[in-house]
Order: sequence, then C-alpha cells, then structure tokens
Amino acid sequence: MTKVIHNFNAGPSILPKEVFEAASQAILNFNDTGLSILEIGHRTSLFQPVMDEARALVKELMQLDDQHEVLFLHGGASTQFMQVPMNLLNEDDIASYTETGTWAGKAIKEARLFGHVEIAGSSKTDQYNHIPAELNVSPTAAYLHITTNETIAGTQWQQIPYDCGVPLVADMSSDILSRPLDFNRFALIYAGAQKNMGAAGVNLVVVDKTILGKVNRTIPTMLDYRNHINEGSMLNTPPVFAVYVVLLTLRWLKQQGGVAAMEKKNNEKAALFYDTLDSLPLFRGPVARESRSKMNAVFVMNNPALEQEFLERCKQENMIGVKGHRSVGGFRVSLYNALPLSSVQALTGLMKDFAQKKG
Repeated sequence: MTKVIHNFNAGPSILPKEVFEAASQAILNFNDTGLSILEIGHRTSLFQPVMDEARALVKELMQLDDQHEVLFLHGGASTQFMQVPMNLLNEDDIASYTETGTWAGKAIKEARLFGHVEIAGSSKTDQYNHIPAELNVSPTAAYLHITTNETIAGTQWQQIPYDCGVPLVADMSSDILSRPLDFNRFALIYAGAQKNMGAAGVNLVVVDKTILGKVNRTIPTMLDYRNHINEGSMLNTPPVFAVYVVLLTLRWLKQQGGVAAMEKKNNEKAALFYDTLDSLPLFRGPVARESRSKMNAVFVMNNPALEQEFLERCKQENMIGVKGHRSVGGFRVSLYNALPLSSVQALTGLMKDFAQKKG
C-alpha cells in the first residue's frame, strides 16, 4: 500500500496526480509518436500545438482581452525582476514599488539598476506582517509594482490597487490562478510556474502590448518582450517539458471548474487551517488577519522549545515542507491549488492532538 504524502512545500510544490501520470507517459511516448516529449523539436508540428493550447488556456482561464499577450519564457520570476524595468522604465523615470516581503525587496533592488524607485508603501519595519493599507503612488510613475503573495512572510493582497492611477505590474508567482481577479486591469503579470501552474523552469508573462516600446534604451534581443511576442514564445528553444507540464496543469484546472472553483476550494482549506490555528493557544500566527495568505500560511509556537518535536511529529505523519523558511524560522504550510482538503484536515488534526498533549 502506497503511503499518503502530504506535500506542503512552498515550491517546487504539489501538482495533481493526473499531471504526473500524463507527463510520465509523455516522457516515454508522446502522443503515440514513439518519441519522448524530451526529444521532439520545438518548431515541429508535434510541439507547436502544445504551446498554442497552453497560451490559449491561459487566456481563457484569465479571461484576457486581445490587448494582452501570453508568453512562456525561460527562468523564474527572479529574471523578471530586471526584465520588467528594462522594458518599462527609462533611466530618468520613476517606478513605484510596494515593499511587502523578501521577494518584493529583491524586485526593488533590481529595478534600481534601471531608474528611480519610490516606495509607495512598506511593512518592513513591522517584519512584513501586513499589507500596507494606504499607498503613496507618484502620478508620474511608469508603473506600480506589487507582489500579490509573499511566500516567506505569509501575506497576500486581498484588495488589489487597481485604481492606483498608473500601469499596474504584479509578481503573482505564488497565487497565480488561485482566485479570480480582473486580470485585464494589469499592465503586466509574471509568475514562475513551479507553485500553482507547473514545473520549475518556465515563467508566465502576461503583458498589455500597448505599454511596450516606450523606453529609450537598447534592450538585448532575448530580453525584449516584443521579440518574444513576435515569435510566439519561440524566439529560441523554449523549456519544452516545463511548458508541457503547464499545459497539463491548465487542462486539469479547467476540468476542476476554472479559477472560480479553485478559489472556493482554497478558501475552504485556508479557513480550516486558520480557524484551527486561532483556536490553539500553543500556536500563533504573526500575520495580521486581513493580510493572511491563503496560499502560504506561516505560524510559530509560543513555546519554541517544542518546535523540533512538532516537526518530528509532522515527519512521522508524512507531512513534508512544514518547516518555515530559513530566514524567518517557525512553520509554513503551502495550500496551493493541487493540495487536497484531506491534507489540511490531517495537519489540523495533528495540531489539535499535539496541543492537547503539550498544552
């Protein structure tokens, strides 16, 4: 009997079983061609439909208009920290950034290489335990950048600042396709695939084509979004297998009922976890309730001496990825789309049992 693994890893993270099965078959024999997905040419009639369908499914699931283009690019979101300002920010321009955690901070650092950065809102002095309630966005800013969900801090924007007055750019790496948003109101969205959307190695970019071509610098060929648009994400060899896993995951998401259905399931998982957390004095959540992430729940113990014992219990019950990020400690459980409610039920049951015995 195969043991049940509860995968709470923050990324690369849990994917649906159906995706693993289909991807495994494609490695051995892709679409009954006798060839592996790992060896087919990216410009052939075998792979082109994969790229086309993946891009079309993103447009469908996000309900994107014709003004927005879907790209699959190499690397993860960290590459976009510099590619966004390189394409959107002139040296003498201002970009507004929100400072809400580790990943937002990394984006700010890279943007400062290309122009002036103003911090529109920050929670740094409070150890990133909340999303800023008010923003001060320069009306002349080239764009406002937000990180919709911080995997390390465990915070999430519950109210998106659509009406900021300037183009809105978002790093959605850890909550992409987890809830319905008005995606057409974003000038640019980027997201590493390895949390909610697929395997590591490919990055989704959704860009409003009208914001491009306004900087006066020379952009290297491979870093210019316009070149990737013109070539349909085939400017050079794409990460073929990673794109295929994204396609399988998008198909699964559509079969589940789309983004609205995912939100309902994610809300149920998050509610169960946080209700349990708040009911147990042994545990404590450091994030303000109105800013709590429904994707990455962080928590600590009021008695740190019990932390290692709790982690051992999790290990015994096949709960993987519960230990907090090395920079902050404590605990973190990721509740991504593919995580079943049964895993959250198992974890909350363990938390209650542990608290009863140690409380």
